[in-house]
Amino acid sequence: MSLWKRTGVLAVSALTALAVTACGTESGSSETARQQSVLELLATDLKASLQKTVESADKAESVTLTMQGTMAGEKLSMQGTVDLRDPVKAELKASDTDGSSTTIRMIGTAIYVEIPEEDRADTGGKRWMKIDVSAAGGQQGQDYSRQLDEVDPVRQVKTLLGMEGTTVVGEETVNGVKTVRYTNTSPVATYLGQLDAEQRADAEKALAKENVTEVKLDLWVDEQYQPRRAHMVMGAAGDLTVDYTDYNKPVTVEAPPAAETTDLNEMLAGLTDQ
Repeated sequence: MSLWKRTGVLAVSALTALAVTACGTESGSSETARQQSVLELLATDLKASLQKTVESADKAESVTLTMQGTMAGEKLSMQGTVDLRDPVKAELKASDTDGSSTTIRMIGTAIYVEIPEEDRADTGGKRWMKIDVSAAGGQQGQDYSRQLDEVDPVRQVKTLLGMEGTTVVGEETVNGVKTVRYTNTSPVATYLGQLDAEQRADAEKALAKENVTEVKLDLWVDEQYQPRRAHMVMGAAGDLTVDYTDYNKPVTVEAPPAAETTDLNEMLAGLTDQ
């Protein structure tokens, strides 16, 4: 895969990881009786429980995520930490099928993709490629900007709240934590109805291109009203599972040194001027 295609794929993947993030708050351990009581409420009072999850998620400051699956035919494997405070910051590591990995940092509207050492001759030896999604030209830049604007830590929960037909699967353990699993399978039109007009138009085109007819969403919530796992299937367009751990742990994400960074937008502008 070329340096430019790889950079684009990793940037989109980083945004995708954030776009599907559904978070909550971390609190201390609970007594067994209280845990069972909350799990029972999660299973029996669906809408009220999901609303509490939304409220809890609004207070989250950070989360660790692990994402596995496919997006637009590309296999994705990512893990890292997300600082959910304004501006959103993240450091994610993308693993390739050959065993190598690439680090991506996201700070506000800037995405920094670590350049493989063997490709750095193309960038004057610099280690990082910067993509400013707010300044990226053309449709690609607009798409990046919209995805970044739509980063919502409770998007999956709000989607379930807004869609009819959400049901409780039952209690399940995720990574050693007791949870209640919710599921919803809806026609694409129902899913698109949860999006704003501008985002809906783009999503409709992407899903239609892959002949997607329905969207399946599963969400696992623990007794602290914290999502622990989200799984979304959109036919050939995507099949992603994200696990969430370590809520509200200290997170520090900084932009790479300017001397080690090359700007993709500037490079592309230079090529256009030639």
